[in-house]
Amino acid sequence: MVSAPYPYDTHAPKPLTEAQLTAAIAHLPGWRADDGRLRAEFCVGRTNVRPLFAAVTAVENATNHHARVTILYDTVSFELTTHDAGDRVTARDTAVAAVLGALAAEYGAPPNR
Repeated sequence: MVSAPYPYDTHAPKPLTEAQLTAAIAHLPGWRADDGRLRAEFCVGRTNVRPLFAAVTAVENATNHHARVTILYDTVSFELTTHDAGDRVTARDTAVAAVLGALAAEYGAPPNR
């Protein structure tokens, strides 16, 4: 299992600049900036949906940072923003996105672009 990227930090995070977000997305396969949010969809075998979701919730709980998760048939979609930063994308979101992408790969779920 992939470990959490950082312990919970109580400092209010700063939104990423457009340049920082573009640079971060370049290292996040399947992720994109869309309508002020960080989004990705992964195609997962139906038997792996439940274990993938359980792994995702463990990361969310460890980081105290939660994605909006949508599951529809064999597609798991993630959407990230940071509430403490006015629902904008921060380094916290890109760190969690990296872990979620690694978890998706671990469960055989390629990006669905």
